[in-house]
Amino acid sequence: MLNKSNRINKDKDFDRAFKTGQSFYTKDFGLKAVDNGVDKIRLGILISTKVSKKAVVRNKLKRQIKEIVQTELPALKPGKDLVLIIFSQILDKNFGEIKSLIISALKKLKLYI
Repeated sequence: MLNKSNRINKDKDFDRAFKTGQSFYTKDFGLKAVDNGVDKIRLGILISTKVSKKAVVRNKLKRQIKEIVQTELPALKPGKDLVLIIFSQILDKNFGEIKSLIISALKKLKLYI
């Protein structure tokens, strides 16, 4: 589980990521990255009920994504806010495929040290 200091909770932080952040989109998810002025990586995940009506499915995806980001946290550049927007096509993927997709997106945005 991610520490509270590594989470985005405020709407203004999400809005700033959408307005000024770097973008990377696939058919499975979108990733926005923006400087946050803090010396930590912070993560926010957006999953609509359009992805799945079942909260169990949405929460499982959130847990999987948080685990992926937490394992990659030491290798990422500090001082960024990451917002992941999840689309319904990701339901067809297993954990390994989701992990490789997210890692490749982080590499494309040059977020590794």
